[in-house]
Amino acid sequence: MRPENQDMEVNKPLPLARPVQRPGSPRTGLIVRLVLLVVGVGLAGVFVVAGFVNPYHPDGTPKRMATHMQLGMPACNFVLLAGKPCPSCGMTTSFALLVRGDVAASLAANWAGTVIALLWALTMVWALISAARGRPLGIPKGRGEVILTLVVGIVLMLMLLRWGIVLLQG
Repeated sequence: MRPENQDMEVNKPLPLARPVQRPGSPRTGLIVRLVLLVVGVGLAGVFVVAGFVNPYHPDGTPKRMATHMQLGMPACNFVLLAGKPCPSCGMTTSFALLVRGDVAASLAANWAGTVIALLWALTMVWALISAARGRPLGIPKGRGEVILTLVVGIVLMLMLLRWGIVLLQG
């Protein structure tokens, strides 16, 4: 062997390369499944809690707000300071009434809350089915963030629209 080629060995094994994790790899699939499962179970938990709170006054008439206080939360500071409801006032009451099938009272408490509860119910079912399948159903690859941002924007706009109407009505 020539001196300039001494460090080259013909039978020297090549170093093993680490496998590259690709977006479709089993590990990514497991993370997606777990996130979808957490979302589905978390939303189910919201509806379970809504089933435990009592959205009715002692005389049986439906409440319009303050049901959240049964969960140990304080009264709404916005109502205390401004004398007007905040954008989410009546949301817990609306969920609790809808869980009991009292749709008209749910809409009266906070119609945006009723729409959001229905959206969350659909999301819960979608997340659990998607978790079972291992991929977000109906979401084109690379579009999940756009769709999530759009949905959050719509929910916020509904809450603000409802709040604006409540404030204008006095």
